[in-house]
Amino acid sequence: MAPKKNPLSLNPLQLKTLTLLQALARVPDNTQPAEGPGELLVGSSPAPHGDHFHLGDAVVMSKDATGLQNRAVWVALERKGLIKAARFPEAAIMTPSGLAYETGLADTILHRTGH
Repeated sequence: MAPKKNPLSLNPLQLKTLTLLQALARVPDNTQPAEGPGELLVGSSPAPHGDHFHLGDAVVMSKDATGLQNRAVWVALERKGLIKAARFPEAAIMTPSGLAYETGLADTILHRTGH
């Protein structure tokens, strides 16, 4: 039997937010080890300009990032063990489960560009 897609039943905004936090964890100089084993303290996203912002080698539309400023989304992700909302909205601690969770959205909301 194939693993269930979205086994924690995250809603679309939670999935987008987790995808962006995972991407932030891959940006050089944006993370540091956290207290627990395998945990990473992830800094906040860059400021948007116009309708988008740059995240590493990707462009993210601002409309896909509203959950980064939504306390209820962070609370839900924390309740499900995917993050620890250390300093909402400036930083989150990504748990190993949060780093590994397959959201299926990276190719949809992280637009790779050449500039």
